[in-house]
Amino acid sequence: MHSRRHFLQLAALSVPAWVAWKAFAADKKDSGVHLGVQTYSFREMLGKPGDMTDKMIAAMRQLGITECEVWEPTLQPPGMWPTSATEASREAVRTWRLGPGLDDIKARGEKFKAAGIKVFAFNFGLNDQCNDAEIARGIEMTHALGAKVMTVSTTLVMAKRSVPFFEKDGLILALHGHSNVSDPNQFATPASFEAGLAMSKQYRVNLDIGHFTAAGFDPVEFIQKHHERITNLHIKDRKRNDGPNTPFGQGDTPIQAVMQLLQHKRYSIPAYIEYEYAGTGTATEEVGKCLDYVRATLT
Repeated sequence: MHSRRHFLQLAALSVPAWVAWKAFAADKKDSGVHLGVQTYSFREMLGKPGDMTDKMIAAMRQLGITECEVWEPTLQPPGMWPTSATEASREAVRTWRLGPGLDDIKARGEKFKAAGIKVFAFNFGLNDQCNDAEIARGIEMTHALGAKVMTVSTTLVMAKRSVPFFEKDGLILALHGHSNVSDPNQFATPASFEAGLAMSKQYRVNLDIGHFTAAGFDPVEFIQKHHERITNLHIKDRKRNDGPNTPFGQGDTPIQAVMQLLQHKRYSIPAYIEYEYAGTGTATEEVGKCLDYVRATLT
């Protein structure tokens, strides 16, 4: 029987982390906790040679990750992100979205599937400048990728405007929040998420526990109250009072309490690593550190 102590002993003996985890994972088969990654975590790869999907798949396979949420810019042509917030850059994104690229997105979804990686959600940029054609295309892109959920960083106004599109199609839209509690149009507070959920039976929450903590709220309490309408979590560590992102274990986010809540209550809510702090290693190395920390919280 492998224990967490056995896992740490293997790691201390310089056994590769994935080998140590394979032994440790024998005790976790029935934990009910699904770990994955938000591909924003691999943003440093955007400017490097090679196909972005191939690079992300290689990283996930190295880390033993079998499910993910795909961030839209990781599907875009090289050089499109990062972009400045100009009308020209906004038009470039719109042109790409509305162009003849659905077959390419479908092919990328097939690559993930062939590699044994489930694309659970597509993270689409649904901002206030999106026109109706972009909303509709975002839904088509989600289906082409093979995802069952679209996650979005958006506003209450845009969420309300988008209701007919999602109710007509039947796709689930999951609202992602940040920590801007001063703007009543932003998703940040429990009340704002509850207002979003009340807009449509198709609406859910994609809770980022780091942002939620930084905004001054308790993710454990929110998950307990709304677990039936939460699609997935973003796992990161941040300081309270709109503080910075930190390496896991150095902030105020109750990562251990959240993970143990998922495990003990058997909530069917995937937990996806979102590496966002200023790390010292490669994206793959830093995501690996995050995974090691999260895995060690499981009992």
